[in-house]
Amino acid sequence: MQAQFCDFCQKILLSLINLSVIENGHFLAGANQIQNAQYMQIIQQILFILLAGAASFLFIRKVREIRRNINLGKNKSINDNPSARWKNVLLLAFGQKKMFKKMTPAVLHFFVYAGFVIINIEMLEIILDGILGTHRLFAPFLGSFYNILIGCFEILAALVLIACVVFLIRRNILKIKRLNMGELNGWPKTDANLILATEIVLMSLLLILNSVDTELQALHAHHYTVTGQFWISGMIAPLFNGLNETTLIAIERSAWWLHIIGVLAFLNYLPYSKHLHIVLAFPNAYYASLEPAGEINNMKSVQNEVLYMMQPELAPAATEGDPTTPHRFGAKDVMDLSWKNLMDAYSCTECGRCTDACPANITGKILSPRKIMMDTRDRLEAVGKNIDANKTFVDDGKTLIHDYISVEELRACTTCNACVEACPVSISPLDIIVELRRYLVMEESNSPQEWNMMFSNIENNMAPWKFSPDERDKWAEEMA
Repeated sequence: MQAQFCDFCQKILLSLINLSVIENGHFLAGANQIQNAQYMQIIQQILFILLAGAASFLFIRKVREIRRNINLGKNKSINDNPSARWKNVLLLAFGQKKMFKKMTPAVLHFFVYAGFVIINIEMLEIILDGILGTHRLFAPFLGSFYNILIGCFEILAALVLIACVVFLIRRNILKIKRLNMGELNGWPKTDANLILATEIVLMSLLLILNSVDTELQALHAHHYTVTGQFWISGMIAPLFNGLNETTLIAIERSAWWLHIIGVLAFLNYLPYSKHLHIVLAFPNAYYASLEPAGEINNMKSVQNEVLYMMQPELAPAATEGDPTTPHRFGAKDVMDLSWKNLMDAYSCTECGRCTDACPANITGKILSPRKIMMDTRDRLEAVGKNIDANKTFVDDGKTLIHDYISVEELRACTTCNACVEACPVSISPLDIIVELRRYLVMEESNSPQEWNMMFSNIENNMAPWKFSPDERDKWAEEMA
């Protein structure tokens, strides 16, 4: 053990001596250079820790705010059939099963998705390097496999870069219809373009810093672990031939810092963007409805009222504050929706597949299921800001219905379930539409004359048609 320790000390001493050999040959100059480098490294570590800590704090604070907003919704128990729910997570969130109904964007999105998930594994090494002051911490432990791993990351980075360029072209040059509808004007369109541009910059920085790193390895620069060329950046590295070591280090450090700052900025931008679905797609897929497609949940309280009307003897004695009696039928504002409806709103990626599949929208009606989700999220954010400012919600004179979503939009829905079927993560605009329409009809008595006639017939004749129950079988008399 003592011999190994002496050998270790000898290697350190030899390394220090080698580092001290500079152009003028003075040991003191070399020692000062090492000391200055150590000071700079410590400063970088401190800056990195402060930056990462601040970014993490801001992200967690915003996540808690979003969680608070979602919990403003009514309680809804969703804990049945966990095996089917985990299957949904695997197929819909991880496997992106529904995305592949449109093959071209599905493949491109898969590149971006896989790149986001897998390349971020490298972030573990970058974070540890930033905290510990190391460089390519895992390289000595993984050996030749490290090059294969980084090579795979670089291929994914290149695919992400290409996919993002194609997405920008589809949005801004080809102007795909579902990506250029009215509800996307303004910030939503800017948000989408900004995210794509950010991804392109981050992937470019990753490839640049690896390319310059390769050149610094060839120069045997201090602190740069020799790993050899990587698959993609190795082809770019010759562009940096001829630059001196100081310039290369400046480029590599700049690319490293810009990349990590970009990642942390992206992390904190995520909760303010439609790209929050990157996180919420997984729980949203887990809590997706397992009911038969198109089945609408009846209100138990209304069913009971009909039952008690037909069989009064079953009616319980009236009690004050009966919890089975809702304070409101349907939903007037976001607080009347379930927490799952509100999670749906935050999970929406604004891809427009729901609107693209909506028969009402296709035939020129004002309804856009995507807009329903965007309006719900906007109203929920406004309510959250109201609570932040006043400690509790203070009536602002606005509601989700009328102020954000119009009656005309709600009436255009045929409840065909096409929007739910089209959504890649099983968001249900239909649930929100039905709840808002219930409020219109049952609380405001706001319905077209044709609907009122049908309601009256159901109430009086127990069928939508204006025929007495005693006369329903008259049509059969002619068959005799």
